[in-house]
Amino acid sequence: MQELYEMIWHEKKEMLLALIAGTISGLTAVALFAQSGFLISKAALMPPFYVILILTAFLKIFGVAKSTSKYAERYISHRVTFSLLSAIRMRFFDRLEPIANQLFLHYQSGELLARITNDVTTLQNFFLRVVYPPLVALLVFFGTAIFTAFFSIWIALLLVLGFLLVAVIIPTLLIARKTQPVPYKRELLTDTTEFLYGFRELKNHHLVAQKSKELLHLSDAYTDEFNKEQQALVRMQLYNQSASLLTVFLIVTIGAYFVSTNQLDGLYLAMLLLIALTIFETAIPLATVPHHYKGATQAMIRLQDVTSQPTANTKPLPLSNDFTIQSKNVHFSYAQFNKPILKDIQFTIQSGEKIAIVGPSGSGKSTLFQLLIKGLDPTSGHLLIGGQPLAMIEADSLWSQMSVQLQHNHFFSGTIRDNLLLANDQATDELLIEALKRAQLPKSLDDAILEKGENLSGGERQRLAFARVLLKNGAIWLLDEPFTSLDTQTERALFHELLISLESRTVVLITHKLDGLEKMDRIFVMQDGHLVESGSFEQLLLAKGLFYEMKHIHMFDDSN
Repeated sequence: MQELYEMIWHEKKEMLLALIAGTISGLTAVALFAQSGFLISKAALMPPFYVILILTAFLKIFGVAKSTSKYAERYISHRVTFSLLSAIRMRFFDRLEPIANQLFLHYQSGELLARITNDVTTLQNFFLRVVYPPLVALLVFFGTAIFTAFFSIWIALLLVLGFLLVAVIIPTLLIARKTQPVPYKRELLTDTTEFLYGFRELKNHHLVAQKSKELLHLSDAYTDEFNKEQQALVRMQLYNQSASLLTVFLIVTIGAYFVSTNQLDGLYLAMLLLIALTIFETAIPLATVPHHYKGATQAMIRLQDVTSQPTANTKPLPLSNDFTIQSKNVHFSYAQFNKPILKDIQFTIQSGEKIAIVGPSGSGKSTLFQLLIKGLDPTSGHLLIGGQPLAMIEADSLWSQMSVQLQHNHFFSGTIRDNLLLANDQATDELLIEALKRAQLPKSLDDAILEKGENLSGGERQRLAFARVLLKNGAIWLLDEPFTSLDTQTERALFHELLISLESRTVVLITHKLDGLEKMDRIFVMQDGHLVESGSFEQLLLAKGLFYEMKHIHMFDDSN
């Protein structure tokens, strides 16, 4: 929570103004009712008319001051809250962005959604519901107790004891008894997200009705949980209300006793009674402060858990002009599984060299690709670019030099132009049209694209992704199965276009197709997580190893 307090302290000027406005609002509310009680008592004694006028004038002044300060308090406190919300979101995003590629290794989509939305919303209310109310109530009670002490030190002491009861003792006891609710809301968000993502598969397998029943059951459980939590909050406020009324009753009783024993002027009894009734209105909401504090603490822990990552002790390095890629004893395995995916991968790709990585399905090609684009981090070993550890290279510097095409690329709702400009926002329409022609995609720049490219075929998606790679034209090209959804003729044409574009570029191409690989400088062959062969096309055929076998099987399949 230290981080959250620091963000609030950053808004200390606005927070101080909100506290001043809130305290003035509370004190003027007390003064308004105190003046009303005094006016009622004084009027009963038939004073001169000008006294009634003066007291009524003060009543109007306190009323205007109360309304004005209340408006200022609400305005400033909510402005602090919105500033805090902005700071929380930006800080969370800044920490989330560098590790975005790895999040889905540890969290489901719905769980991430719950943390990013619900937990941030919980924290935005931390100032309004945890920090601010106790401070205002404390200041108002302190000022009121000092004023009351001029009339009766015992009644002032009773006010202080009542404040401690409703602000500290009762909330602490109630929150200690409250058990942690079952997080049905998170389960509901997670399962609903999976339901939406997998709706087509569920529909194809006739499981929509079954999954819907499960979601409805979770929804009912969440509704019950929410109702119980709201009832618990109402009970907390009810207990505080009861304690407040008990304190007021004691003040009236003791005040009446003091009046009967001439220790208190009866003129002030109504005033002290209305002061007590008014002052405890600011204390009743304090019953829920521990509840909101506990919720904010848990939300902060969950958000920090998402963004927690090993941090380097040195400043990020800019990418050099040397684009040599090295792998030194790289191993990788997923944290949830003991089985290693990559084992002792060692290679050097010289700057400007063209490398193809091939191997049977499940051999680790795509995992190695993810390591190269920093989508994953090695379990052990090191990847270097230009002699610098990949993990230490500044992200913006690295991505500015990388042209990447994944197996599954994302397309945003908009137009062809919008999606191409992601690769080069300075490109003119002429350059965009040229990229489409080179990618053999017969589309207009103004053609609409649905989210995820739903209105495009698999081949059109790959060609649009390839057009983006052509526009980016970075110094390092990393392509993972770029043409798998294309017909043979188009694939060969685009592979030729690729080779034309790759002069003086460092290239890593993941592919299961072996045609045209003789034009690559070297070929890496992977099997069961190992790099088992490396060499030129001719060298690997002469070695008659795994690549030789794959090539002959591929030729046999083509002949059939």
